[in-house]
Formats: sequence, C-alpha cells, structure tokens
Amino acid sequence: MVVLGGAGDMGYRVVKELVARGNTKVVIADYRFERARKLAVEQGRDTEALFVDANVRDSLVGVLEGAAVAVNCIGPFYRYAEKVGLACIQAGVSMVDICDDDDATVRMLALEGLARRGGVMLVVGVGWTPGISNLLAMKAASELDEAHDCDITWVGSTADSEGQAVVLHVLHAITRATPSYIDRGWVDLPALTRHRWVDFPRPIGRVKAYVCGHPEPLTIPRYMPQLRSVVLRGYLLPHEMQQIAQGMIDLGLLDTEKKKEAMAAMLQPLLPLFSQVGDKAAPPLSGIRSDVSGLVSGRPKTISYFAVDTMDRLTGIPPAIAADMLATGAMKPQAGVFAPEGCLPVDPFLTELAARDIEIEREENDGTIEDLAKRTAEEAGGP
Repeated sequence: MVVLGGAGDMGYRVVKELVARGNTKVVIADYRFERARKLAVEQGRDTEALFVDANVRDSLVGVLEGAAVAVNCIGPFYRYAEKVGLACIQAGVSMVDICDDDDATVRMLALEGLARRGGVMLVVGVGWTPGISNLLAMKAASELDEAHDCDITWVGSTADSEGQAVVLHVLHAITRATPSYIDRGWVDLPALTRHRWVDFPRPIGRVKAYVCGHPEPLTIPRYMPQLRSVVLRGYLLPHEMQQIAQGMIDLGLLDTEKKKEAMAAMLQPLLPLFSQVGDKAAPPLSGIRSDVSGLVSGRPKTISYFAVDTMDRLTGIPPAIAADMLATGAMKPQAGVFAPEGCLPVDPFLTELAARDIEIEREENDGTIEDLAKRTAEEAGGP
C-alpha cells in the first residue's frame, strides 16, 4: 500500500491506521523524505519511506508500480489530484484519495474512460467532507420513503490543522463560484452567501454557515437522482474568521492564485494565534452534518446524521478503511472513477468508523430542511 503525501497532516493518520490494521506493507511516499523516514521508523516493521515529487510523472509512477492500492493525500487537490490519478492509471494501480476540491473532482470524473480501459478503480473524495458526509447522506436518505433535499454542513477549526494545503483549499473554496444542485440542475452560487443556522454538538454548538466550493453537490445527485437539491455549506472557527476572510476578499488580497499562495504561506504559521481570536479559544475539533428531508408515510420528515472529532481522524481514517477494503477484497474492485457514495458499502463503512471511536449521532425532525432551518434561526434570534 502506497500513501502519497503520507508524512503530511492528514496522510500520517492514514499511515497509522493502515499499519494498525496490519494487512499490508505501507510505503510512505512524500516530498519531505526525512519526515517520511522518521514516521516510518516510528511505525516499525513493514513500513518504508520513499521520496516522490508529484510534479514529475515518472517519480509518481515509480513509487506506485507494483502497489496493491494507493491512497493520495497530496494537496491542494486542485493542483495535484488529476496528476496523481493519471499516474495511477499509467502504473495500473487502483487508488483512494481525499480530494475536497470541486473543480479537481470534475477533472477526476473525466478520467472515467482512461480508468476503465486501464482496469483501474479511482475512488475520489473519501475523507471527512467529502467522504463521511456523502455516506451519512446516503444513510439518511435510505430511512425516508422519498428523499427530496440534502443539506451538508462542515465546521473546521484553525486549532485543528496546521497544513498549508488545508489553508489553500479553504481560500480556493471561498473565492470562487460555488457549484450547488438546485431544482434538479447544477448552478453556480457566490461563495460566502446563502447563510443558514445549523446545530452541532458542543463544544462547536450553533453556527451560521455559508455556501462554499466542495464536491458533494456534484457527485451525490449522480447516485441519488431522486433528490431535488444538494447544497453544501461551511464554517470556520473561531467565529471571527468569517469576518477576517471577507475582509481579505474585500481588500483584493485573494483575487489571484499568486496572492492566495502568498496569503496561505503567511497564514499557516499564524493559525495557532487565530485560534485564540475572540472571547473563546477555538476548540481543536471539526464537524460534519448531513440533513436529508423527504416523506415518511406521506408526511415531511428530516433525518440528520452528524459527527464531531479531530480533522485528522475524520479525514484520515475513512481512506484507510476504503483502501483496506479494496486491498483485502472486502470491496469488489470495479474499473472506473467513483465517488464514495457510488461504491462503498454504507453500513459496514460506518461500523468501521464506530470501531475507531468516531461517534455518529442521529436526529429526526418533523418537516423539511427549510422548516428545520427556520426553527433553528428563530432560536438563534437572527435571520
């Protein structure tokens, strides 16, 4: 098993999970070779470190050749997902990744024909969001007689990640048109709009989330065509980060890729300081919530599933489970490109998450998602 970017903030968790499972040798392939080598020594036997440069196709293919399965954690994915996908097809190696960029996901889905001809399975976006979010949406929909609408919300904390790729992803997601699925069609919405109050377990609590770029609205309708809408929203902790982000946009500090890269490099070492902004320190936790509304016995009902944990566990454990399922035959391999909701067995997968102490909570409310959002807004005392 090769974990690309395995020495990174999210990749190291994938490595630890795969080593703990003990079903395969784990190769940590990373540009930061010394960091990868140190992690390999810490993990012990059946773990090896290799250097890889994701900008060089031969380097990628070289570390992939002969692998049973690869897990790609090299971000930002809008820059590297397609490069890695093409290298996997060339090497004839099936792959799971944690791609969380909508534009990169579109490019990955476009590799369907090449993947089929190469006999390779590419499973795109098996992390926290997308990943857990998609499967929770599938689970909620299965409990309705008719599923109509899906809302997904994530909350990320500046105290819960140190990686520059995560910062680049957030800047990418909040400064572009946001794909959403509304009235059975894809539309682009401005990022940081369409605010909605959403409840999470403490210590996160209630947040006023906004639409931003993520893959779920692009993939879920492909596998759940009965849905009329799929909209994703996000929120950063501490609460003041919303004003900081909007301020950077208003000042024109994020209107080019070069500026975003410079800003990400500046922001990364400041993340511990940002977590202390405001009256309360941001908790080192992240959350995901999937709400699906529809009908049960002819009456409107909303089923919700949600989880709160650290970002590395929410992101790193799911791809390890999926890759292990693929390597051991617990999941039947299929040539092509798939989102998690298109190929992963939902209940067995959620059982595996529970076995690793990722607690999934369930809530049921009468009425539609819009009804639930209205009640939550009224309780919050705001629009």
